Amino acid sequence: MRTFEDRADALAHFFQRAGEAPRLIAYDDAIGLPLDQALAALEWTAQVGILAPDDLVHAARLSPDSAAVVVERKEADARMFVYFGPRMDAPPADPYEATLLYDEPGVRSYVFAQRGHAMAHFLRATHGLGAALSLLSRRAPELRHIRRWTHALFAEPAVGRSTQLLAGWFATSGAGFLFVPAELDQPFAYCEVAIEG
Repeated sequence: MRTFEDRADALAHFFQRAGEAPRLIAYDDAIGLPLDQALAALEWTAQVGILAPDDLVHAARLSPDSAAVVVERKEADARMFVYFGPRMDAPPADPYEATLLYDEPGVRSYVFAQRGHAMAHFLRATHGLGAALSLLSRRAPELRHIRRWTHALFAEPAVGRSTQLLAGWFATSGAGFLFVPAELDQPFAYCEVAIEG
């Protein structure tokens, strides 16, 4: 683990270490994404088959009572962007740019042809609070790599750092995580996990 007093230094180190790796960046860098809650969400979505290992994660939001995600999937020769999130009873509940995939108690899913429309609906539905978006990279990270490296990161307790993710990069060979300080007087923490050897 490496720490940084200055936000600019922490982000510079993160981007240097990330290189061209797919990444997620917090929408609100004062709040971050609660990564400790991500483990449970990753497990139950895998168990019930909502998300597939080869899905590319373009946006994710986690909170104690709900979650939302935009993933990219390929079917035949076409790409589609799928939003999974809580039901919204207030407008704008049904986006006109999408097709309803399923509607179950507490969750609704839409398929979008364009990333921009899916991301716009995600931000309308979540307001970006506690969310991370795939930005400043050529592609979004694969769910399998997020799951693998988040498990590796939390194999040991998070002592001396927060679990609120400011930015994360995810590749086949490793991942890096930059965390916002838990308190104003604490430093930013950067952790990296990788294949040993």
